[in-house]
Amino acid sequence: QVQVVQSGGGLVQPGGSLKLSCAASGTILGIGTVAWYRLPPGKEREFIGLLARTGSSDYADSAKGRFTISGDSADNTWYLQMNGLIPEDTGIYSCRCTIMDNTGWSHFWGQGTQVTVSS
Repeated sequence: QVQVVQSGGGLVQPGGSLKLSCAASGTILGIGTVAWYRLPPGKEREFIGLLARTGSSDYADSAKGRFTISGDSADNTWYLQMNGLIPEDTGIYSCRCTIMDNTGWSHFWGQGTQVTVSS
């Protein structure tokens, strides 16, 4: 059984930084793409960015230049570093890991963590 657990988040002032983590555990036979999403209050879920198994990355325009996804598949832990935070970044942040377990490839989601940007 694969589990994905997130940590980090909280309240930060505009202009501040936060680093979220996303750790996978269990029967992991392969790691694919790790993506981050957020759910702003009253809005639909938004794509933030992803880190592919190849090491390539892609980001939403709103995240480019401010957010960075990194990680080490050997540790099965990935990070979302967020700098220059603005109030519009407020929301519930979730990671989605594409993992192969003994049933094949599936998406596994973290539990979500609240990020609030406010003075």
